[in-house]
Amino acid sequence: MVWLILFVFGLMIGSFLNVVALRYDGEHFVLDPKEIGGRSHCPHCRKQLAWYELIPVASFLIQGGKCRNCKKRIGAWYPLVELLSGLIFLLVPFRLSLALAAPVAFSAIWIFAFEVLLLVAYIDIRLGIIPDELNIALLVAGFVETWFLAANFGIRNPSFFGPFSVFFGLQANVWVNHFAGAVFGAAFFGALVAVTRGKGMGVGDVKLAAPLGLLFGWPDILMLAAFAFVAGAAFGLVAIALRRKTMGSAVPFAPFLVLGAVFAFFAGSGFFNWYFRLIGF
Repeated sequence: MVWLILFVFGLMIGSFLNVVALRYDGEHFVLDPKEIGGRSHCPHCRKQLAWYELIPVASFLIQGGKCRNCKKRIGAWYPLVELLSGLIFLLVPFRLSLALAAPVAFSAIWIFAFEVLLLVAYIDIRLGIIPDELNIALLVAGFVETWFLAANFGIRNPSFFGPFSVFFGLQANVWVNHFAGAVFGAAFFGALVAVTRGKGMGVGDVKLAAPLGLLFGWPDILMLAAFAFVAGAAFGLVAIALRRKTMGSAVPFAPFLVLGAVFAFFAGSGFFNWYFRLIGF
């Protein structure tokens, strides 16, 4: 019952994220009441929606993905974001309970972080920007998470890559580890911006990489970034093959950093276990 309640609550939060992302214009504060306030309405005919048209996922399925009034298609983003949010509330505490026997407060920090990352990816896909206030929210989450680790698990850093993290060093002190992750994220992506003169990477990605580094620590941020580049390259090749993109096309990179965060959090240790078994180590 607890897991079901978490999932349903996550669906509701996802519905709210849809409102925030779709009403954000890039000029106002993300949670500006004037921007996100007001009743929900159809994006086509502007008709206000009744409560039974706003039930997460269910309303979309019952209505066949169409507005009840104008019969025009409603974007599949609505139920997808709601489902992803529900899965965050469900799977994040489950993962932490397996890895660290983590208390509720620690799960809450990571749920908050992944909800913010979901909003970051959504806005970057839609507008090609990453709001500074969301990066600040992730920085705060990173500070709180680092303090929580030091206070509850001792000063030694617990990495999502398990015992394999000792090969990369900086594991003896959780504060040093996580600040090193932030420095690496900012320096690495900052260097890419400098080398490509802003054509290969945007400053917004640098601002996102630093709080991700603080949140995940070292070497998790390294593996996060590596997976993000692999996923981004795979997407680019498929898009070019399908003639949806060209070699010169700009592609938002924040969604791939978010995918890298998902990989590091949920599959980091499992990946290393598989890899070292594969090479017989």
